[in-house]
Amino acid sequence: MFPNYDVIVVGAGHAGCEAAAAAANMGSKVLLVTMNMQTIAQMSCNPAMGGIAKGQIVREIDAMGGYSGIVTDESMIQFRMLNRSKGPAMWSPRAQSDRMLFASKWREMLEKTPNVDFYQDMVQGLLIKNGRVYGVTTGLGHEIRSKSVVFTNGTFLNGIIHIGEKRLGGGRMAEKAATGITEQLVSLGFESDRLKTGTPPRIDGRSLDYSKMEEQKGDDEIIGFSFLETQKIIPEQQRSCWITYTSPEVHDILKTGFEKSPMFQGRIKGTGPRYCPSIEDKINRFADRDRHQLFVEPEGFNTIEIYVNGFSSSLPEEVQYNALRSVPGFENCRMFRPGYAIEYDFFPPTQLKFSLETKLIENLFFAGQINGTTGYEEAACQGLMAGINAHQKAWEKEPVVLKRSEAYIGVLIDDLINKGTDEPYRMFTSRAEYRTLLRQDNADLRLTEFSYKLGLASQERMERVSVKNEQVTAIKAILAAYQIEPNDANDFLNCVQSAPLATKQRAAQLVLRPMIDLQNMIDHIPGLKDKLKQFDRESLEQAEIQIKYETYINKEKELVSKMSQLEDLVIPENFDYEKLVSLGTEAKQKFRKIKPRTLGQASRISGVNPSDVQMLMVFMGR
Repeated sequence: MFPNYDVIVVGAGHAGCEAAAAAANMGSKVLLVTMNMQTIAQMSCNPAMGGIAKGQIVREIDAMGGYSGIVTDESMIQFRMLNRSKGPAMWSPRAQSDRMLFASKWREMLEKTPNVDFYQDMVQGLLIKNGRVYGVTTGLGHEIRSKSVVFTNGTFLNGIIHIGEKRLGGGRMAEKAATGITEQLVSLGFESDRLKTGTPPRIDGRSLDYSKMEEQKGDDEIIGFSFLETQKIIPEQQRSCWITYTSPEVHDILKTGFEKSPMFQGRIKGTGPRYCPSIEDKINRFADRDRHQLFVEPEGFNTIEIYVNGFSSSLPEEVQYNALRSVPGFENCRMFRPGYAIEYDFFPPTQLKFSLETKLIENLFFAGQINGTTGYEEAACQGLMAGINAHQKAWEKEPVVLKRSEAYIGVLIDDLINKGTDEPYRMFTSRAEYRTLLRQDNADLRLTEFSYKLGLASQERMERVSVKNEQVTAIKAILAAYQIEPNDANDFLNCVQSAPLATKQRAAQLVLRPMIDLQNMIDHIPGLKDKLKQFDRESLEQAEIQIKYETYINKEKELVSKMSQLEDLVIPENFDYEKLVSLGTEAKQKFRKIKPRTLGQASRISGVNPSDVQMLMVFMGR
């Protein structure tokens, strides 16, 4: 019934979809196995993509030829560029998505991708021989063979849903859990643990009074995520989100359910996400705060369903409902479904190689929440890299690894493998030490050529990057040469409260001023407008950033160069750490477990001190 595949991807969430697309576009014959063909790329939690650091990840996925950016652009109902008041390293795109349109666009793109086959079934185990996976077994009794397998099981591995004192087996509300996989992997020597996540109630938007809330509109300019031309809405078509707040009265009502809370009563064993706590956890941990912000987010263009961001809860349904009705604007709310918590199995990611292949079983890759991460974006980028490397392994090619200095994706995977995680991992800009280099605006300049050489990014993408590079170089040259007369600039400079010119000055020098942006200069200095009118917005913005932040960018490049010396010092594969008598016990244990490839990696392992790395360096030098 089934042919032999190059890659089998298990699970069709954000990680699974990107994995299947990447492997297929590189030339592998792929089977995507999911328990429900109607929930491909489901947005299980909030209907949004991007945000702080997450937006950078989506741009990176797109730059490499992934689909998340395109799908987001074509299904968004609102766009905002966050942190515009800060430097460009902090700018983060975020889109509110149409939940149903997002999933249907993803399925449509996958169905149009040659080499992707689909099958609806539950994968219950692996086919393994001599420490190497060669396929999967399914609930319907099929044995399907492949050269490599990617597990992207999300929250479905032995998933349990909690609502107050009620416990339901499931990976999502009304969807059954996946069983058998954890048990087999543990029997093979894998370490597993439990994590917890949650979701808020869904509300009938017709029952809300928006006049009591603060309106949050989208941007006047929709930049989007994809570096390709995509079909986006126009600013006037955007749907607003709304902001309201809890109150002491809301908190008191919620507290009446604490005695039945599965979290406080110990029925939930898994650790929840620190940076996205439930409403009851926020009240408990931040007892001094008398209110918490709630974001009221529409689920799409053609639905009345509302997502109450910030009100995640596993309290009894009636407690959630009564508390919500005391929130301004929610006095007459009708609930579609309650919030709930979900516990699920994950496998600490220190058991993986940098390619996301498992150390114990060859040709087996993990991506997404199975590795302890949270968020669509974190899952999608792991799926992309696992799909790339599953293809590479199937065709006996070298693994592909992104460095911390090359991408947020590299930071995420490096963090997971070196440090592991005992709580759902979420990406922040603060996790990236080279964030001035890893901006959302230059993801294509950083990654597209690299991906194109792998055979993933398209010729069109490569051509667009070449044109952008040429335009940026030309713009910088014009700005470096063009002299601006005081009479042409001083009215404009006075308007933006910047010191007037006494003598003529090169345009590039004006761009360096903190109150000046290039587009404003072009609009108000006629001669400059004539010189730059043929260039697009994206190239002008890129040139401006490179000029303004050249000093900081060069400093980070120097730092990368210094640190790369440690990355080039390779540790022998079977290095005997017991030889180093002066090495700390914890460092020895961590080195044996993680098996760092280089001194650079060894230096980033949690629990390893600089002195441990120095000892290792001295011994290797001998």
